Amino acid sequence: MITLVVNKKKHSLDASPEMPLLWALRDTLGLTGTKYGCGVGACGACKILVNDEVTYSCLTPVSAAVGKEITTVEGATPNLQLLQKAWIEFNVPQCGFCQPGQLIAATSLLNSNSNPTDEEIDDAMSGNICRCGTYQRIKKAIHHTVELKKQQK
Repeated sequence: MITLVVNKKKHSLDASPEMPLLWALRDTLGLTGTKYGCGVGACGACKILVNDEVTYSCLTPVSAAVGKEITTVEGATPNLQLLQKAWIEFNVPQCGFCQPGQLIAATSLLNSNSNPTDEEIDDAMSGNICRCGTYQRIKKAIHHTVELKKQQK
């Protein structure tokens, strides 16, 4: 048995240590927000946070996440919740397939940088492919989230 902490909850899995974390999350735990895109870490649809670091779950074996804090798009962190509201307000998703990975990358950015520039946003989001081309809406939603956070203080 393998024990994982996902979105602040402990889960025991009967899984091979080599199983990609993506499949443990989706197929075993039923957390289907994280998407399978390319399987080679090129598209970003499978991004999650492991100890607050952006991680490609399609490339990460379950064994590498044992004893670490995993956050998926279903997790309830302050930055992620604000970003989700901004995503809705700015009508970011078109098809929506890439958005879980986009949200995780944006969450990681705001966790480490409370007021990113356009260039810093571009750098942080560069590992996420959006086939619908919603990049400008994503950037606007991130900037809006920064403003929301300033208003909360």
